[in-house]
Amino acid sequence: MDRKTFLKIAGVTALAAGTMKLKALHQLLDGFSPTDTMPALFVGHGSPMNAIEDNVFSREMRAVAAKLPHPKAILMVSAHWETRGTKVTAQELPPTIHDFGGFPQELFDVQYPAPGSQWLVGETKAAVQKTQVTADNTWGLDHGCWSVTRNMWPKADIPIVQISLDYTQSPQYHYELAKELAALRNKGVLIIGSGNIVHNLGMVAWNKDFNVPYAYDWATEINETFKKHIVEGNHSPLINYPTLGKAAQLAIPTPEHYLPLLYILGTQSKDDNLAFFNDIPVGGSLSMTSVVIGKMG
Repeated sequence: MDRKTFLKIAGVTALAAGTMKLKALHQLLDGFSPTDTMPALFVGHGSPMNAIEDNVFSREMRAVAAKLPHPKAILMVSAHWETRGTKVTAQELPPTIHDFGGFPQELFDVQYPAPGSQWLVGETKAAVQKTQVTADNTWGLDHGCWSVTRNMWPKADIPIVQISLDYTQSPQYHYELAKELAALRNKGVLIIGSGNIVHNLGMVAWNKDFNVPYAYDWATEINETFKKHIVEGNHSPLINYPTLGKAAQLAIPTPEHYLPLLYILGTQSKDDNLAFFNDIPVGGSLSMTSVVIGKMG
């Protein structure tokens, strides 16, 4: 069907078409609908060893990735990049960062050569109005990013930009910033938050096998509370998590592993589906609970 015939069938005259916004016209002619809204994910990344082990967590990450639409690019919010202000990685080929110690050499040998995306850097800057987003060439892809993406997209062929967590700001601020980023989901961008909603390394039972579920009572209690509020779309207590009592304070002694969850909830619309995966506690005081919002294949 040529363009003239299409416009006639659509009931749009040449004169009317000339007055349409160019973007809207391109959407009509290039597939007859806007880009489908991408899902968004919060992934409990847990131990860096999940990047190289074939275990229940890595297998479930791969299974979820297989059901997702193919993203144009990924915007990653990792617990392991905290800055003053908000920054985005801007390299053409961001380096693989091994930001940990005490693990086997095999883990330090991992490289994840995903390209960066100047397009996504620009789109992210344009989307955020709350603050100035600064391009950064000193960071890269930390293990909060590649321990997840290496399992989900092992070919490293999807462009990735990391956005930092401003450690000077409140949970409410991060949630509101996420609402501004939500528009990227309509441009083929998969937004991923990587952390752990229960993350207290000071109380980990290191003598337990991390491939066998194990949780302290308080960790089970607060994980179920978090999930209940997520399912109900009740974000206020999740933003104001200290009001949830002692269990929440034990689960979140510092906020960096929890805040990436708020970035995903902030992008959520009332029409989004929701599902949990890897909903398993490890080491007593850690939860691998992960959530996907939006439509999967």
